[in-house]
Amino acid sequence: QVQLVESGGGSVQAGGALRLSCVLTGYTQTYSTRARCMGWFRQAPGKDREGVARIEGDGTTTYADSVQGRFTISKDNAKNTLYLQMNNLKPEDTAMYYCAAGRSGDCGLGFNYWGQGTQVTVSS
Repeated sequence: QVQLVESGGGSVQAGGALRLSCVLTGYTQTYSTRARCMGWFRQAPGKDREGVARIEGDGTTTYADSVQGRFTISKDNAKNTLYLQMNNLKPEDTAMYYCAAGRSGDCGLGFNYWGQGTQVTVSS
């Protein structure tokens, strides 16, 4: 059973930075982080969940317009870990952040596994 465990959330002031981590366990040899589509989502109170960034199995990355140029998604395949480096944080980035993974390298096929979330709070 694939499991995702996030960490790294916290409270920072606007302009600050945080790095979220997500460890993937229970993977098969075929679909470790190396080949698996993975992504970060967030949900603020009273709002729908939105995609923040994703990385395809071939390494292609995609970002939401709201975080482009401030956030960077990456992965360490040796550690089966996904990261989200968040710089120049804004109060509107406040949300619960979730790590997600698909069953293959193609993010177009959707995300099937979700972590429990880590809270990010940005104060002005």
